Amino acid sequence: MKQRGSDLSRRDFLATTTLGIGSAALASKTALLTMHEPASGTGNGAIAVSSENGLRAVELAVRNMNEGMRPVDAAVAGVNINELDPEDITVGYGGLPNEEGVVELDSSVMDGIEHKAGAVASLRGIKTPSKVALLVMRRSDHCLLVGEGALRFAVAHGFEPENLLTEKSRKLWLYWKETLSETDDWLPPTPEEIKNDPVLRERPTGTVHVGARNGSGDFGACTSTSGLAFKVPGRVGDSPLIGDGLYVDNDVGSAGSTGRGEAVILSCGSFAIVERMRASLSPVDACLDVLKRVAQHCRKNGLADSKGRPTFQLSFYAIAKDGRYGAASLWSGQTLAVADNAGPRVEKCAYLFERDSR
Repeated sequence: MKQRGSDLSRRDFLATTTLGIGSAALASKTALLTMHEPASGTGNGAIAVSSENGLRAVELAVRNMNEGMRPVDAAVAGVNINELDPEDITVGYGGLPNEEGVVELDSSVMDGIEHKAGAVASLRGIKTPSKVALLVMRRSDHCLLVGEGALRFAVAHGFEPENLLTEKSRKLWLYWKETLSETDDWLPPTPEEIKNDPVLRERPTGTVHVGARNGSGDFGACTSTSGLAFKVPGRVGDSPLIGDGLYVDNDVGSAGSTGRGEAVILSCGSFAIVERMRASLSPVDACLDVLKRVAQHCRKNGLADSKGRPTFQLSFYAIAKDGRYGAASLWSGQTLAVADNAGPRVEKCAYLFERDSR
């Protein structure tokens, strides 16, 4: 039996799989996002929306679109900020690795103007998988490359493979490994040994999504992630799957997601949101409607609590053709980043279930 080190148990470490959720309000209680209604039916100016970690990304995306950059390229340029930031442990360089200590990255892009898409999954050694996904879209007749094939494609186009583990992400992985079991041969460090090191108290599932619409009403989007921290090697979530991690229809709008990828895949989430906007739902209402479907699925597949509520977080982000935008989450407390000609800002997401205030 292990006696050294932290008293953090595996149950504690994985606490975020249940999100620490206590009593919640009824699903009918929603906090609607403040919406910017366009001045005309076709909207005015460029706009970009993102997950809450993408404030710098949306600001850059709008600036680039105002200078004439295509929306999909503007979205990728924004996402690159997160991918290259070693402090963002959920995306790109410094992302948290799989259970074997290897960083595997997923990304997808979609161009509304030409209705084309590209994606990579389980890509190792490349800091900016979104750029490789863009090349898959433009320099191949495919939509998705994975694993070794994706890496060879990247190298053929001049990318240099490198170790994506930073010292921070390596230490976080090693601590998880050492505290995984009480009966293996790994010994955890003492509190004194790690007093100056980062220690995870939860299992991150972060992703960055940027949806972009220019002043002409054309769309592009990009989603990127290192996936669920310490995942089974080869696991692929929703981020590189077109229609799941993102979807764009230039006649309707764009949508993207962050959170539990498996739930998005089972609902074809982003595609479903765009189709609801096609049927005249607002971006917020489209997001909420798909989240309601996800909550219903959870009651069938064992991912609901005793009150029938999802035991995880999931968020969707959407922009409509006329420039309206919105975002919604399963649980309260989530925000989104948005930028337009009024500048970048953070706003609250709509939600289905309200967490308690503890």
